[in-house]
Amino acid sequence: MTAATSPESTRKYDLGFYRYVRDNVDGGDRLNKCMQCGVCSGSCPLRTDMDHGPRKIFMMVRAGMKQEVLKSNTLTNCVSCYNCVVRCPRQVPVKYLLQGLLGLAVKEGYQEQTTSENGRFAKAFWWTASKYGRTDERLMSMKFFFAMGVGEGIKRSLANQKLAMKMLKAGRMHLGMPHKIKNTGELQKILAKAQEIDGRA
Repeated sequence: MTAATSPESTRKYDLGFYRYVRDNVDGGDRLNKCMQCGVCSGSCPLRTDMDHGPRKIFMMVRAGMKQEVLKSNTLTNCVSCYNCVVRCPRQVPVKYLLQGLLGLAVKEGYQEQTTSENGRFAKAFWWTASKYGRTDERLMSMKFFFAMGVGEGIKRSLANQKLAMKMLKAGRMHLGMPHKIKNTGELQKILAKAQEIDGRA
């Protein structure tokens, strides 16, 4: 294959992508502060599971590599540990940028947030929090495990039995009906209003 017909020579660059991220993605206004030091990637506990580290993702945003950025599993593998945010010497909100890029990727059809484990976990967490006003580890875990299929749900449930027993003994998990806040009706009104405001944004 000649240089003229290589994938690199035919790749499409969206030169407006950086400007869009800067103006519309949470934290994008600080993206130009990134000096490519690599502290964020070096601090990330899941860096080895990502196809690109955060440092490289930001370089790709600047280069207009929209498709490569929005298809990257870096966006779904972020576990919000905040190591990158705390350690960035230029105060670039790395986690927020990755989260914002994921939202954009889902919106434009490059990613389906619920197909990743992070997405499934977030969905299970939000289900219990919005329904009861607090999280219920039992229901959240079951919803998360079985979202990956019955077989995987049973497998993960059995694998976590010892941990569940330790949580019960420590009082971190309980038996019986789920604990919930006193007035879940008011919570639902708040969430409905937030959704209405978000829909107008």
